[in-house]
Amino acid sequence: MTLEQLKKDVRNVPNFPKQGIQFKDITTIISNPEELRFMRDKLADAYRNKGITKVVGIESRGFILAPAVAIELGAGFVPIRKQGKLPAETIEISYEKEYGIDFMQIHKDALGPDDVVLLHDDILATGGSMLAAVELIRKLGVKTIYANCLIELEGLNGKRFLADRGIDCDCMMGIEVDE
Repeated sequence: MTLEQLKKDVRNVPNFPKQGIQFKDITTIISNPEELRFMRDKLADAYRNKGITKVVGIESRGFILAPAVAIELGAGFVPIRKQGKLPAETIEISYEKEYGIDFMQIHKDALGPDDVVLLHDDILATGGSMLAAVELIRKLGVKTIYANCLIELEGLNGKRFLADRGIDCDCMMGIEVDE
C-alpha cells in the first residue's frame, strides 16, 4: 500500500454539497480493509512516543479514523460535535465556514490538565474548523495538543493558516483541490 494508491482511490464528487465544490469522498478508501489499516497505522506512527492520552475527532468524518488511532495508541476517544448533539454539559465555540457560521461543542469534563491530545479530522481545507477545535480544547486546559488529518486540500493554505496561529498540523497526504 502506498500514499499514491490512496490518493488515486479518493473519489471526487462534483458540485457537493453545493455548486462549484469538488468534494473529496473518503468512503472509497475506508471501505477497503487494507487501506483502512494502512491509514490507521500511518496516522498513529508519528505519535506513538508522545504520551497521547486522548484522540479527539471532529464531527463527522473525523469520527471515522480517530477511534481506530486512539485504540492503536492506547488512548481514549473524545468527540467534538455539532451544536446540540452531546448529552451532557458542554462548552461551545463558533467559527466561520465556507457556507456561514457554525458551532462545535465538547463535553465540559472530557479533557483535563494531564491530557495530551491528538486532534484528528479527515480533511484540512482552509483550517477554520481545526482552529476552532484547537481553541475549544485549549479551554479545557490540556497539557499538549497535536493535530493531524488524513488529507490536506492543497492550494487552500490550511496548514499555513494554522501555522501562522502556532498550530502544527501533520497531514498524511496532499491532494489538489481540483485533482
